[in-house]
Amino acid sequence: MGLPMYRESKQRVLVVAGSLIVLIAIVDWHLASDIPLGFLYLVPMLMLGRVLKPWQTAVTAGILTVLTEQFDPFRWNIRTGMPRDVLYFAAFLTIGIFVHETSRSREVIAEHLSEVERQSDARQEAEEQLKILIESSPAAIFTANVSGSVLMANEAAHRMLGVPPATLSGRLLHRYFPALLNVSRTDSFHELFRAVMQSRGIREDGETFMADICFSTYRTKSGARLAAMVLDASEELRTREESSLHQMLAGSRIAVSAVSHEIRNICGAIGVVHQNLSRSDLLGRNKDFDALGNLVLALERIAAVDLRQYPESREEVDLSSVLDDLKIVIAPSLHEQSITCIWTMEPNLPLVWADRANLMQIFLNLTTNSVRALGRTGAERSLFITARSTSRGVAVEVEDTGGGVADPEKLFHPFQPAAQATGLGLYLSRAFARSFGGDVRYRPQTGRACFVVELLSATPPAEAA
Repeated sequence: MGLPMYRESKQRVLVVAGSLIVLIAIVDWHLASDIPLGFLYLVPMLMLGRVLKPWQTAVTAGILTVLTEQFDPFRWNIRTGMPRDVLYFAAFLTIGIFVHETSRSREVIAEHLSEVERQSDARQEAEEQLKILIESSPAAIFTANVSGSVLMANEAAHRMLGVPPATLSGRLLHRYFPALLNVSRTDSFHELFRAVMQSRGIREDGETFMADICFSTYRTKSGARLAAMVLDASEELRTREESSLHQMLAGSRIAVSAVSHEIRNICGAIGVVHQNLSRSDLLGRNKDFDALGNLVLALERIAAVDLRQYPESREEVDLSSVLDDLKIVIAPSLHEQSITCIWTMEPNLPLVWADRANLMQIFLNLTTNSVRALGRTGAERSLFITARSTSRGVAVEVEDTGGGVADPEKLFHPFQPAAQATGLGLYLSRAFARSFGGDVRYRPQTGRACFVVELLSATPPAEAA
């Protein structure tokens, strides 16, 4: 507190110190001619040392030395006067420099203490924010030592494992996450690492669940530590498996329907031939011929089983979000084939009626076909994906420069001989689209292939306007 006050009133200090010097000099000259009062100059020097620089202090010490020598009762000569003046100067300069350095040290200490206090406050605030972040996080957060003993666990960790609050400290972490047993071994901490894995977790009551674990190791003064962030992925796993089952059943039913349709066509043709041959007297009474007819009828009955698609579950889907996911999925294939993909999306597209997983399968099938076609050409390799609003909803065009389709009228027929695999890709894509009120059609263009996915808008016309 004192140092800033002196700094703020430097002029005042100079005035007071100068007045004291003049007063001491007058008293020494007129009133105390027989008594040396030069030592009293130490008092103003104590004051001046706080506000003067070292060279200014040396000049002031020289002036005070002259005043002291001028008014003291001692005669001056080389043998006694010079040492006396040196001592006077040394005393004044030393006390001034001492006060200056003391003041400077106090200033440095004060600034250091202020910085320490500021850093302490900032660290305390950061710790408070980190504590709030950890405690309010929906993810389970743990820290453990090299033996796997839990040092800290937040509230979400206790809820995830089904244990009472504030009881996880001291327990072994790999008791709940066995996959971390190898990580928490002492030799695993020799090299720091970060990793993500998915494994099974075990709650306190023995129930297992799927866990996504992000963990890392670090070192402290007390030894190596393990930090882990855990998310319960059970619901995601169930949703993914149910969606996969749903797609498998839907695709299988559509595929079997296509097979049944083809079998019925063949059986119809065989039945006509059988009926014509049955009019012949030569085969009319032949038991093997009659057995062949019965086999055809049985095959017709099998193919005539009701294989109509069960009602699809459809919901309001954000098409922009689906296309954003599609960008991520197909990016590696495009990069590998050196294909330029141009995305054109109309802003503020309405929500559409669809099954998100099946809609993604439609787009993946169309883009995969385009990538395959572009990979066979050495010319321009470009893929254009355009989404625009229509009177009924949204149309998404997938267009490539792969040369087009030679026989477009057979595109959506199942079991095409020229297909890369089963020939069901486009057939299933159209069936998926039609299951939630949309459609997939081919638009012929010269030197290009363009497929249009039409989807119904889920937004009422009044809201869309």
